[in-house]
Amino acid sequence: MRRVHEQLTDLWDRRWPKVHPCLPYRLKIEYPDLWVRFHCLPESKRYPETKHEYEIVLGRYNTVMAELFSDQIYVMTPVYTASPDWPGGEEPWRIAQFDDEPGFESYGHLFLAQKVWEPGTIDGLLRRVADDVEAGVIIADPDLRWLFHPYDGGMDVIAPTTADRDALRDRHRDWLSKHPEGY
Repeated sequence: MRRVHEQLTDLWDRRWPKVHPCLPYRLKIEYPDLWVRFHCLPESKRYPETKHEYEIVLGRYNTVMAELFSDQIYVMTPVYTASPDWPGGEEPWRIAQFDDEPGFESYGHLFLAQKVWEPGTIDGLLRRVADDVEAGVIIADPDLRWLFHPYDGGMDVIAPTTADRDALRDRHRDWLSKHPEGY
């Protein structure tokens, strides 16, 4: 796994040098020409409350991912701690320090899993994201061309090109934010 970590680190640093993968919310700031945001529920409702609303949320997540991914995916999930040392057995892919104020240090330990993509594969994780139990998740193709960052209320997608972003955005116009800046 160490070799995969090294190769993926090199690839990430070449494709997305402005953002550490532990900070996916920065992608839209650093790559605005490649970014599009979709909301998961009608009228930009943030949290699902019914079985039907969960079906809509998971349906939208899976619909967009099915357009981005065809075979393998990387699932990147962070765990936040007050120490740079990870006590567990599995080695994190990347570590980032978020706050360095003495006594308030915090670190993100980013874990990597490779999975075969098909709709529904990561619905458990996506539901935890929708419920705001998990945050900071990125799903990517093996070449890191497409980045999918689900959050409670929606999803940010970073496309390889502006044309790719525009095509994806145009296919799902009804899911866009009404906010003038796309938030």
